[in-house]
Amino acid sequence: MTAMQRQPRRPLNVSRRAFLAGTGALVLTTTLPARQGRAQEAEGAQPPDVQAFLELRQDGTARLLSPFIEGGQGIFTALAQIVGEELDLAPSQFTVESAPAGNPYGLMGGFRLTGGSASTRTSYPIMRQLGASARAMLIEAAAQEWGVDASELTTEPGEVLHSASGRRAGYGELATAAMDMPVPADVTLSDPSEFRWIRSPEPRLDIHEKSTGQAKYGIDVEVEGMLLAAVKHAPRLGLSAGAVVNREDIEAMRGVHSVHVLNGAVAVVADRFWQARRAIDATEVEWTEGDAKWPMPESFSSAGFRDMLEAAQGEVVEVEARGDAEATLANADTVIEAVYDAPFLVHGQLEPPSATARFNDDGTLDLWLPNQAPEMFREAAAAAAGIEPANVRINSQLLGGFFGRHFLYETSNPFPQAIQLAKAVGRPVKLIWSREEDFLRDAVRPLGLARFRGAVEPDGPTALVAEVVGEGPTGRWYNAKPGSDASATEGISGKSYAIPNSRVGQLFQPNPAVIGYWRAVGHSMHDYMYECFLDELADAGGQDPVEMRRRLLTGSDRLRTLLERVVESSGGWKRGPFEAEDGSRRARGVAMASPFGSEAAAIAEVSIDGGEVRVHDLWIALDPGQIVNPAVIEAQVQSAAALGTSEALVEELVYENGEPTARNFDMYPFLRPDQMPNVHVEIVESGAEMGGVGEPGLPAVPPAIVNAVSALTGRRIRSLPLSKHDFG
Repeated sequence: MTAMQRQPRRPLNVSRRAFLAGTGALVLTTTLPARQGRAQEAEGAQPPDVQAFLELRQDGTARLLSPFIEGGQGIFTALAQIVGEELDLAPSQFTVESAPAGNPYGLMGGFRLTGGSASTRTSYPIMRQLGASARAMLIEAAAQEWGVDASELTTEPGEVLHSASGRRAGYGELATAAMDMPVPADVTLSDPSEFRWIRSPEPRLDIHEKSTGQAKYGIDVEVEGMLLAAVKHAPRLGLSAGAVVNREDIEAMRGVHSVHVLNGAVAVVADRFWQARRAIDATEVEWTEGDAKWPMPESFSSAGFRDMLEAAQGEVVEVEARGDAEATLANADTVIEAVYDAPFLVHGQLEPPSATARFNDDGTLDLWLPNQAPEMFREAAAAAAGIEPANVRINSQLLGGFFGRHFLYETSNPFPQAIQLAKAVGRPVKLIWSREEDFLRDAVRPLGLARFRGAVEPDGPTALVAEVVGEGPTGRWYNAKPGSDASATEGISGKSYAIPNSRVGQLFQPNPAVIGYWRAVGHSMHDYMYECFLDELADAGGQDPVEMRRRLLTGSDRLRTLLERVVESSGGWKRGPFEAEDGSRRARGVAMASPFGSEAAAIAEVSIDGGEVRVHDLWIALDPGQIVNPAVIEAQVQSAAALGTSEALVEELVYENGEPTARNFDMYPFLRPDQMPNVHVEIVESGAEMGGVGEPGLPAVPPAIVNAVSALTGRRIRSLPLSKHDFG
């Protein structure tokens, strides 16, 4: 039982019939005392009420407002399955929409965001309660109408029935009467053994609109009277736009409305986007040194920054410790040392950033934009517009890919520019960043580095010390202190291996680049570092990496089970090198991870083809504790495997002279279709507390691949991507 499940819950009936759609249907809100954040607990603050809204229409269909944004991860479908299970209404009968910004949708301790693989697991208890409460009210309405006791009634999908008399009524027929029923103080939830839709591979609710081109993203927004805008940012963050040398020529171009100098950028507003784009490409701007919160030094390079991290000295703040690692290392016969690093990465989502801003006659502001945290964006938009947050409406759009891209990063979002432009021209403005501008101003995954020391004896590792050098996005954006910033160390900290003496610490070093969250956050690189160093210890001790992990996981039944399952699904462990049926020389690698409340294990099989690493197969076993939709989970693991393989093989953003050298995918390689391995997914439902799904399939993939390459070539690879190493 989770902390949220232990909290008392009290559904409330919203009797104002026009509250949502004006259909005279049952409108239900469930309120739950939210778990407090650490800061609130420290201050003794009282948590706010948390509500979710369900409207049951007179035609028997349901409308659910989702606190979380759909970005391809399947959250709209999952929520419909959860509510529908307890309501006894098929998920196909639901329409799910994004809830507006503001109270009362903070299901995550008084706030909400779509990220951290947290949407389903944080909303699961309350969504079940919501559906069960609505079902109980429908049953009570039918009982009063038929003059029978509610205990004599039951439901079938979308209907209440009285078996003794054969009477039945559709939910739509009962919705109006149910609205006047008291909300039950307590309801009994369905027995999981009787689930009809939870644990079923229900079709995604958003697939039809997406596959037929009807789905609307931020880039598709159309507002009456709007103009379109394109932007050119300074090539290096910290430069300011001086004069636009050819302003008159630009303003004379067809369709151009006006030219605007912004903070560190120039924009062109026009009748059509391509008119604005051609005009902005033609602008000649004098860039001068200016002010910025995080100016990029002209001398900055990713290679130089990596070397600086390796050489950095200073206080290492302890994150976790067990035993006496330093004494064990000092007295050990065999000590291994290694430095691992992973590069800057862009998000590279399919849909470039965009924002549409409209000031209304009543002084309010409407914003249409992709985002992962509506309330945060509303506060920032209000500040940018100089109005109260209550006067800002955030219209959250479907996310055309995100992976952490659509959080509130200073310098990395277009909405402040759209607000400024709309205010300047007195008309609605839709601003679209080109791919080049997105690459230039993306909040990138940090370049990461960790220094390892380990001692090993014939029966396994006896000590491991890891120092993570750098800065995490949670420290950057939410002021988490060194040593307390999980995003800076996760994947190295939090491991379940029973190494008797261990210590993990963080040596904080600020990152000149604007950094952000990337899929699986710190796990995306740190599990690679830790799991590969663990293989180094296995080799130094003359041990098989699978057998060594099995011994080290004696205290973690979930991970031991996953290890057994992934070995079994791969046809049995064989590290290699070995000759495959096609005559190629191959090897396998193994890795494990514990991200976002879930557990994962992966085995990769690789070969070298023309000096390039080829990943033939990936076997991934995932234990999310409890599942809602196995088809969605498998799709998420498949996509995470693709991104993890891409990260391991080819992805790297390089900075030189304070600027990214890649401004589009022609200079930023990502996984080609012919590089995609066969991915074999096994879902293990242990019954543990529900964990995440969207990100946990990724972290074990890069180390499994790199460990396989090391087994095949006899070389330890400590720096990604693999494409920068010569395997010829």
